[in-house]
Amino acid sequence: MSSSPLSKKRRLSGTETKTGSHCSSSNSVRTDLSHTPANGMAKNGNDAEIDEGLYSRQLYVLGHEAMKRMQNSNVLISGMRGLGVEIAKNVILGGVRSVTVHDQGDAEWRDLSSQFYLREEDLGKNRAEVSQPRLAELNNYVPVTAYTGALTEDYLTKFQVVVLTNSNLDEQKHLGDLCHSKGVKLVVADTRGLFGQLFCDFGEEMIVYDTNGEQPLSAMISMITKDNPGVVTCLDEARHGFESGDYVTFTEIQGMTDLNGCQPVEIKVLGPYTFSICDTTGFSDYVRGGIVSQVKMPKKISFKSLSSSMAEPDFIVTDFAKFDRPGQLHIGFQAIHAFKQKHNRLPTPWSQADGEELLTLAKELNSAQTESAKVEQLDEALIKKMSYLAAGDLSPVNAFIGGVAAQEVMKASTGKFMPVMQWLYFDALECLSEGEEVMLTEEECSPRNCRYDGQIAVFGSKLQKILADQRYFLVGAGAIGCELLKNFAMIGLASEEGEVIVTDMDTIEKSNLNRQFLFRPSDVTKMKSDTAAAAVKQMNPSFKITAHQNRVGPETERVYDDDFFESLNGVSNALDNVDARMYMDRRCVYYRKPLLESGTLGTKGNIQVVIPFVTESYSSSQDPPEKSIPICTLKNFPNAIEHTLQWARDEFEGLFKQAPENAMQYLTDSKFMERTLKLPGAQPVEVLDAVYKSVVTDCPHSWADCVAWARNHWQCQYSNNIRQLLHNFPPDQLTSSGAPFWSGPKRCPHPLDFSTSNFLPSSFRHLPVKNCFRVSSRGRSKVNPYCLQANDSFSKQQWITCLRQAIVQSRDRTAHTSQSPLSLPPDPALCHIADLSLSSDTDMADHTCC
Repeated sequence: MSSSPLSKKRRLSGTETKTGSHCSSSNSVRTDLSHTPANGMAKNGNDAEIDEGLYSRQLYVLGHEAMKRMQNSNVLISGMRGLGVEIAKNVILGGVRSVTVHDQGDAEWRDLSSQFYLREEDLGKNRAEVSQPRLAELNNYVPVTAYTGALTEDYLTKFQVVVLTNSNLDEQKHLGDLCHSKGVKLVVADTRGLFGQLFCDFGEEMIVYDTNGEQPLSAMISMITKDNPGVVTCLDEARHGFESGDYVTFTEIQGMTDLNGCQPVEIKVLGPYTFSICDTTGFSDYVRGGIVSQVKMPKKISFKSLSSSMAEPDFIVTDFAKFDRPGQLHIGFQAIHAFKQKHNRLPTPWSQADGEELLTLAKELNSAQTESAKVEQLDEALIKKMSYLAAGDLSPVNAFIGGVAAQEVMKASTGKFMPVMQWLYFDALECLSEGEEVMLTEEECSPRNCRYDGQIAVFGSKLQKILADQRYFLVGAGAIGCELLKNFAMIGLASEEGEVIVTDMDTIEKSNLNRQFLFRPSDVTKMKSDTAAAAVKQMNPSFKITAHQNRVGPETERVYDDDFFESLNGVSNALDNVDARMYMDRRCVYYRKPLLESGTLGTKGNIQVVIPFVTESYSSSQDPPEKSIPICTLKNFPNAIEHTLQWARDEFEGLFKQAPENAMQYLTDSKFMERTLKLPGAQPVEVLDAVYKSVVTDCPHSWADCVAWARNHWQCQYSNNIRQLLHNFPPDQLTSSGAPFWSGPKRCPHPLDFSTSNFLPSSFRHLPVKNCFRVSSRGRSKVNPYCLQANDSFSKQQWITCLRQAIVQSRDRTAHTSQSPLSLPPDPALCHIADLSLSSDTDMADHTCC
């Protein structure tokens, strides 16, 4: 686990100003840090080191350079309703330099539908001032300030990124033009019921350092022609994966050495195994070999201002089944702004009259459009639905648009990943009941002055009652689990007769705080499920939730039995492994329960909705199996980094897991020999030979023996074996066709010479010595009085006592069973180990814990 959690106390700048006080427009509220992190810095910026314990998972995706660039960004987020607070939460967790939250409005009942940092007692108070101290708790490295004044030119130029939510169209255009002229990056986000909108303007010259974040590709070369342009052919073992416009460089080419280490060359893909490069007619002839590697080159992109882009929009299509939808929604959102400007209110939920008026406004706006913004034929039913739902405020939609908007802020700050160019529209109309006969009424969707008004405006009061009585089982309280619990609480799930049961057996670690927003530094080492349940209860006190700490599996079926599953309305998975997912899928199939399945991997994510008798189950489809690596390639002809990784994994498994486990079973399980002798082929001989080596011939008798074993193993693997391979196949070996044997994927190895001054051999020796000692000390006895733990003081005399007890137990077991004579070798080995010299007073724990 990482270092101890950071502590922080909240304090308002200046005097103790309360959030409901009458602040002037220029006043701001800020949370200061009373305790700084261990590195002495409580802020991000040029002079701040990256807390790898906190940002470890994020660093895997962004890298240090991008993370440092993000730590220099000051971000303004205007509008602290549900969408704004969602964006602020994500940006603060990401680790920018500072965040300022801005809002001039006060909290209303409908805000409680999705603004998870507002409480009922906060109604009538400024949204930014109420949200600021709660947002500040998310990340000790990011100062959070609340601002309630006007957004002037002088104020906006303090920021590198500005995010606008809950703003009218005139304000968006004015501030958009201002940001564009001053080089301030702009993100505009908005949600209306089941509809969402996002716009990005990152200036006329933005540099993207890495467009996709993937590892650079590489391939082995089989031929390069002397031509203009030259054509490179790769080995046909696998497709090269390059795209036209990529840049590559070359290494290890024999013959056409002019390309080795050359400046990055732009390519044009000709086929899955070929691509063209520059003019190679002046180069020497290609002989053989070579590796081509992709080079990530900075890419300059240009954005139009909001005003210009309104007339000539560029759309990102989020659903190809709705290919024509973005243009329709582009007009619809403008019509909503026009309606609000005309009536100083949004259309009444499910009002037929307001729907007709919005449609009229949309037609007028569309007829006034020029160029690509004009839609040939408006979808009248779609525009009316936009009117019916415009007053809605849904937490799940805000979560989606807010997550994408926060990603765009990170792209703007880091220059990593291709930004949205420039408009993104989203709708989830599938959530509505199908058919005109199920149209909701104004009365059913009218406000009730309750926290679910924003949701009732979309789905009506009947569905709200159904949600309140649901009983759901959530498996996992990690990053996805926290987000699900937040959304469950906001939508009113299990707020009356229902209940949500969440189970997670893990405790909170420091690295979790970067993305699991329900946890705070003071919660480190606490149970995730308990802490998450308590946090969401504060967001919605009527939310009924029970926390468990059980693993889901056959061992807990007495807890999650027939009665438990029969009482559920559905299950949500927030798991981190496939086995648990498949187990829960089988349970849901058996009990015919809906399952919501989701997962993330870096910047990628997936969702699967499983409904009994409607969709396939999670286990019905599987990912294609990973391509296996031939044994001969691993042992003799590795040519890719994945080959070396797989070789190292197999080596570790064989040395420190499989063989010791077999030896332990041999010593403790009376039926081990019977099972082993039934194995097919030569496996019995191989297993027993490994056991014999583990407990007799290769058994270390002292720490010095472990060191000697590691040294000999290094000599065998990195010198002797390679020399033998080169003896069988010399570097100048030719095949029967006359071609060099060491060519293509076969790369000629070179033996190493051991030296204590060489870092790599000594590093290799260090870990195997410790593992060898652990295996020899832990694997030979399982005696409860002296269980060797990492921090125990365990002397040689105690260890020998354990071994002698194991010897007695082994002999007694042998005497009372009919094992074959092959089971006798451990006794002399254990006796020999027990004869260790007691002349040294060195504590065994010194070796075990190093």
